[in-house]
Amino acid sequence: VQLQASGGGLVQAGGSLRLSCAASGNIASINSMGWSRQAPGKQRELVARINSDGSRNYVDSVKDRFTISRDNAKNTVYLQMNSLKPDDTAVYYCNQVVRVHTSTYFQNYWGQGTLVTVSS
Repeated sequence: VQLQASGGGLVQAGGSLRLSCAASGNIASINSMGWSRQAPGKQRELVARINSDGSRNYVDSVKDRFTISRDNAKNTVYLQMNSLKPDDTAVYYCNQVVRVHTSTYFQNYWGQGTLVTVSS
């Protein structure tokens, strides 16, 4: 299974970006999908997660600004980021909890990371 993330870039404060993360491979089903981020000198933190039933969780700092969604037919998770702030600057990583056809259990996979830079 491979995850390909895209959509990062440079944006001014108050602007918007949309991240995408598509999974490919011998996929049978996907449980949760999420986005985490790591800013320079800081630990990686979970930003948002969406479960297979559609329920969502967000870290407090992005509530009401970020929206996570998924397209199960495309094995893709999205992160719509609005009202961006300089503090949102980080490398953003996606993850998907996947079961492949040859297995009976789920495994967590990570994407390669995409850089988001918000200028003031």
